[in-house]
Amino acid sequence: MLMRTDPFREIDRLTQQFFGSQAPGTWSRPTAMPMDAYRHGDKYVVSFDLPGVSPDAIDLDVERNVLTVKAERRPVELGEGVEMQVAERPLGVFSRQLFLGDTLDADRIEASYEAGVLTLTIPIAEQAKPRKIAIAETDSDRKQIDA
Repeated sequence: MLMRTDPFREIDRLTQQFFGSQAPGTWSRPTAMPMDAYRHGDKYVVSFDLPGVSPDAIDLDVERNVLTVKAERRPVELGEGVEMQVAERPLGVFSRQLFLGDTLDADRIEASYEAGVLTLTIPIAEQAKPRKIAIAETDSDRKQIDA
């Protein structure tokens, strides 16, 4: 038998389960997945927590600058004669949508998956990067200076 050391976590879990926020996500009503996002130089990095999800159960789509991440965590096959004692890990479908501004290059998104974390690297579009604009001197400016 497994023992818990934090009674407040159990109360929180039971409260969430009672009010339905812990229900498994479905394809028509997925559960949100936690994420972190930050800018690193000329790239945005977004990380999603997806522990226990197989990489082939993750779906990434970009349509009209909307990035959709969907993943499904399926129940583990326990086999015959196994009796589940505690089942707290969320199952079902998880999804998150990010609206990518015109300043991001949606055609060059890179994705990697390691240790249950999906990391997306989204470069800033070339036209959105800061640049210097040269000021050309006109002939009329030179005539005023010479006079």
